[in-house]
Amino acid sequence: MPEAITERDTPEAPRIAGRSLWQISWLRLRRDRVAMTGGVIVLLYFVMAIAAPLLARLEGQDPYTYHIGLLNGDAGGAPNGALGGISGTHWFGVEPTTGRDLFAVVVYGARTSFLIGIAATFLAVGLGTATGLVAAYFGGWVDTVLGRFMDVMFGFPALIFMISLGILAPPSFPRPLLLILVIGFFGFPYFGRVIRGQTLSLIRREFVDAARSLGAGAGHIIVKQLLPNLLAPIIVFATLTIPGMIGAEASLSFLGVGIPPPTPDWGRAINDAVDWFQTDLMYLLFPGGALFLAVLAFNLFGDGLRDAFDPRSGR
Repeated sequence: MPEAITERDTPEAPRIAGRSLWQISWLRLRRDRVAMTGGVIVLLYFVMAIAAPLLARLEGQDPYTYHIGLLNGDAGGAPNGALGGISGTHWFGVEPTTGRDLFAVVVYGARTSFLIGIAATFLAVGLGTATGLVAAYFGGWVDTVLGRFMDVMFGFPALIFMISLGILAPPSFPRPLLLILVIGFFGFPYFGRVIRGQTLSLIRREFVDAARSLGAGAGHIIVKQLLPNLLAPIIVFATLTIPGMIGAEASLSFLGVGIPPPTPDWGRAINDAVDWFQTDLMYLLFPGGALFLAVLAFNLFGDGLRDAFDPRSGR
């Protein structure tokens, strides 16, 4: 007679491990080589900004010492030697008219640009998220007032107002803080519109209705139910916003209303280098290249994040 098959002898079916949205997005992002390359470059920029004093010390220079002896007085203050005075002690050469080490200026300038750009992004994200959530959840006259306010901000000549504030602000007011407040404030309406649209699609979901039926208040629904489901678009849009904020800071410094000297800044260095383009190309190439690569890397990484979190994407 055939032997009876017991439950112990029956092979167990393999268990299927579920994956969260974050795990799936990470797997999709890892497969995107372009986005990962951008992320690595962004990470290297962060390391450079944090370790700027150490990097400058490795070269043996700092961004505040004037090496007048390395300049040619007969050539209007141009650096001695080829390629802007590049040497073993000055890896990127020196600035014309000042003689400051250009490598130290570039690595310290990353601190300035990243600090202002990221802080302004956080401010824009905070204001935009709060405005979009409140406008979409309460609707009615609240949505109308906040929506019209954002429309006015869209039509406002932001650059002209930023330049005016940079000129009229008292010298005692910290210029980095002023740039963060101005750039972040004028950047929040774009973020607010995105969050408002995302929130309008969420408040019609069953979990929001269930929370209301259980007696949850507006604060609980906004903070505990809606906000966690908005983290993905917030992170993606913030990553895509950072390069614009860095570019805005550089633009204001280029126009002469940003970070004042002698604090190293990419935008001001590019502005100063314009007059030396034909005689000292390195002076424009290094700070301009650093700014271009940083903005490009953030955009590539942000595009990859957007594709990774979008379930309809085929990448």
